[in-house]
Amino acid sequence: MFLLFLTMLLVPAVYSDPSLKVGFYKRSCPAVESIVRRTVRRAVSRNPGIGGGIIRMHFHDCFVRGCDGSVLLKSGPGGKQSERDHPANNPGLRGFEVIEEAKNRIESVCPNTVSCADILAFAARDSSSKLGRINYAVPAGRRDGRVTVFDEVTDNLPPPTSTADQLVANFARKGLSADEMVTLSGAHSIGASHCSSFSARLYSFNGTHDQDPSLDRKFAAALKATCPRPPQNGGSGRDPLVPLDSATPNWLDNKYYVELTAGRGLLTSDQTLVENSLTRKYVAKYVAVNARYGATWTAKYVKAMVKMGSIDVLTGSQGEIRSSCSFVN
Repeated sequence: MFLLFLTMLLVPAVYSDPSLKVGFYKRSCPAVESIVRRTVRRAVSRNPGIGGGIIRMHFHDCFVRGCDGSVLLKSGPGGKQSERDHPANNPGLRGFEVIEEAKNRIESVCPNTVSCADILAFAARDSSSKLGRINYAVPAGRRDGRVTVFDEVTDNLPPPTSTADQLVANFARKGLSADEMVTLSGAHSIGASHCSSFSARLYSFNGTHDQDPSLDRKFAAALKATCPRPPQNGGSGRDPLVPLDSATPNWLDNKYYVELTAGRGLLTSDQTLVENSLTRKYVAKYVAVNARYGATWTAKYVKAMVKMGSIDVLTGSQGEIRSSCSFVN
């Protein structure tokens, strides 16, 4: 195992919005982080895939309207669709029920105090802890947004077909560097993706009937055994889930980067990281059979997660504290 296990990694110099602070609920709801931690650990113990889903949900939340819990909102009356219903989130995102369970438990002891946006940030940290022993302090104080817009997902989230240059540009718009983008991509060490997100690499690469030449042949054959041809290519229409990292699918570590160098990146947006001269050098930092490189990635992952969790946050009197994470008050 390449990852260096850390019992608690605290990085005081990490960038975060000055309105957020560690221990924000120390007086108003001192049990909040332990409640979220217990709820997440119980859910992830039953289904490890939930942990990857929660981390991904935090990312999807922060990249659309900032880290305001808008991804948690269900569609309202009148057929107006929310972020949650966008194909990038439905059916791919998992763990909504875990966030709602944590919220209900918190409301029973600290009503109208803790935001859903903060619960999601805590839950992403606790998923990283459960599946990789990566622990870190989460600055809190976010408020919940009242708006969710379906089309903003398309405008802000990078699709799984993104090239490295597109990813770099997308993350730069959120204030994140190319290095931080590659670091956060390492979260694909856990979780799963539907075949439809990458099947073009298997059956119709660049409009042909060939497979993506960057794919390892044995890996591609294994994927074809699981993923049928897309309906437009005469397939069955089934859309199974496949682990994002075939080597350590339920453990958050730097093995993801080793898989990329072997042509076993599942998504185009994964494999592209070793095909671009800028991002390849960052991948190379994490590829070595040496615990030191696991520790390097872990420390940078913590800093990048905290920084991402500060994107365009609502604080103070902005937004609201929802009573239910699925609906505005």
